[in-house]
Amino acid sequence: MEWMSWTGPTAAFFGVIALMLVGMTTWELRSPSVPRRGFLPIATTRGDRLFIGLLGSAYLHLLVIGATDWSIWVAFALSLVWLLAVMRWG
Repeated sequence: MEWMSWTGPTAAFFGVIALMLVGMTTWELRSPSVPRRGFLPIATTRGDRLFIGLLGSAYLHLLVIGATDWSIWVAFALSLVWLLAVMRWG
């Protein structure tokens, strides 16, 4: 990843996203999801919840980078918790 001047955490973040997309695609092909309601105000499928979780993770990263002096790993941990919560209870 040196050709893009990425840091290790940035490469890890996008690598995990790529693996999640491959995993979700495989899961969806084997077992199609049905919409359900959770704490989100709309009925969502697994793919919808993944998208919402990833979008929220991006905003969490921007918030941590722009408003705090915390490590990017803190943003990664917060994003992981957010994504797991949305996927499980969203």
